[in-house]
Amino acid sequence: MNTYQGRCACGAVTYGFDEEPRFVANCHCTDCKRASGGEMATFALVSGSDFTVTGETRSFHYPANTETCAGNGLDRVFCVTCGSRVYTDNLADFPGGVFVQEGSLDRLDQWFAPQAEIYTWSREPWTPALPVPQYDHGVPAAASA
Repeated sequence: MNTYQGRCACGAVTYGFDEEPRFVANCHCTDCKRASGGEMATFALVSGSDFTVTGETRSFHYPANTETCAGNGLDRVFCVTCGSRVYTDNLADFPGGVFVQEGSLDRLDQWFAPQAEIYTWSREPWTPALPVPQYDHGVPAAASA
């Protein structure tokens, strides 16, 4: 059993990982808004070698886009049964990394606080900034290290 576990809305897709994420962010890019249905998405970057997933998934490829966190391309992965987006992989800018959708974690007490807010150029004016570093475009270099 993994330290951190999550799932889609119907439970057909489950995942787990043991290491704490190396980066956590609120992303305000337009791709994340569309994919999440909200003003932003919160994701945790974990190592793909520490990430396990079970269940049937399908992915949607986002091509390169410097105005969004798709950067040089990525795949958003969702459950084929309920359609919940669970994680993002094949990250061209973060080889070997997986972005876990924080809202899909099983335990609310295991959510990780955002370390930054990214793509703030498209933050809605009614959304206040958190007291963390703010990045108009891009992701801090330390996140990809």
